[in-house]
Amino acid sequence: MEQSFLIKPMLDESYPVIDYGKGVYLFDMEGKKYFDAASGAVTANIGHGVQEIIEAMNEQAKKVSFVYRSQFTSEAAERLANKIAEMTPGDLNWCFFVNSGSEATETAMKMAIQYWQEKGIQTKTKVLSRWVSYHGITLGALSMSGHPVRRARFTPLLEDFPAIHPPYCYRCPYKLEAPSCGYLCAQELESAINRIGADKIAAFIAEPVIGAAGGAIAPPKDYFKVIKEICEDHNILFIADEVMTGFGRTGTMLACEQWGIVPDIVALGKGMGAGYAPIAAALASEKVMEPILAGTKSVMSGHTLSANPQSCAVSLAVLEYLEKNEIMKEVECKGVYLRNQLEKLKNQFTFIGDVRGKGLLLGLEFVGDRDRKTPFPRKTMITQKIISIAKEKGLLIYPAGAGIDGVNGDSIIISPPLTITKREIEELALLLKESLEALSAHLNDDDREGDV
Repeated sequence: MEQSFLIKPMLDESYPVIDYGKGVYLFDMEGKKYFDAASGAVTANIGHGVQEIIEAMNEQAKKVSFVYRSQFTSEAAERLANKIAEMTPGDLNWCFFVNSGSEATETAMKMAIQYWQEKGIQTKTKVLSRWVSYHGITLGALSMSGHPVRRARFTPLLEDFPAIHPPYCYRCPYKLEAPSCGYLCAQELESAINRIGADKIAAFIAEPVIGAAGGAIAPPKDYFKVIKEICEDHNILFIADEVMTGFGRTGTMLACEQWGIVPDIVALGKGMGAGYAPIAAALASEKVMEPILAGTKSVMSGHTLSANPQSCAVSLAVLEYLEKNEIMKEVECKGVYLRNQLEKLKNQFTFIGDVRGKGLLLGLEFVGDRDRKTPFPRKTMITQKIISIAKEKGLLIYPAGAGIDGVNGDSIIISPPLTITKREIEELALLLKESLEALSAHLNDDDREGDV
């Protein structure tokens, strides 16, 4: 290829050019096949090249692909909003469509602040969050993110919203185990609220399963019940960042349903369009919308391409495909089978310290010493090495922080399309085993060189 002026993640790297995709596979221009065990960025929930979605795209394109939300609505946008309200729990009925997860979390933040303003309370402007979290790359979303590496360049521009530890049971800061721990990491929220003042806090935001910052850290059973009770006791809204976990990734429409929780506001994205179109949403409850409807009647946010009919038609087709094929019903069973395969690999490779996650959002954390849970030195770049080795072998996995402090530690996420079959799970496990064997050989070579 001639010189590229496309700004890629690493400007000095060469990236394969993808030609097409089918199911769990991608094929590059050289004919090489890749098993997409990451669903791209935990996005391609129904796999690649689904004909029904392609047809829906074409049908909408024949009508109209864009209208401006300040001038018109569209049948596609109206139907999608109704479908999401129908599929989500409680009174989460109001959709604000945007284009990315970062826009969704930032819109959720603005809605939470506006809710209190419409009620005549101007002081509640902070949105607390957790360390070891990632809510997006725009400045508002990054302010809510407890991800030191991604915050570092822009710290002077960011708010100090991260306030408490994550529910990281593998490395509990209190050296305890749930539930006998009393969920002290959740109780930290109460201390943070008392320190800052509930009159200054609009909302608390959290990922049901921590993704990029923690490598699929799932909370213990009653963690979110404690969090929700604390929020309610202090008159603070709870925002669930379901950008990665929504639309069936854990086996239910929202991952919060796994723990019996209904948030006040939800951020959605990724699986919402399943990679076929850029679309995301902030989903608000009747409670949140009530003072806005009685007040200014306008949510202060918006983007040129918000609720564009092309993306909305695609998302609607994705949701109908999920429903028609009852895909979410099979996620738990598939997740258990995949997790068992990963546990077998843990037994074979001593540098796998933890296997965790929920449904088909699973993670592996790598350690230099399993007994002590000692992370590898940063200079060894284990995450980058396993990602590179796996890609060379035709397996795509997702890099993540380990959750230690946002800087140290290594982990990966395994998050294949929800449509994956049992045979394909076995193929994934075999490719991963081969990749881990190559990593093990590489580590042994490094050890021998260090002994010389």
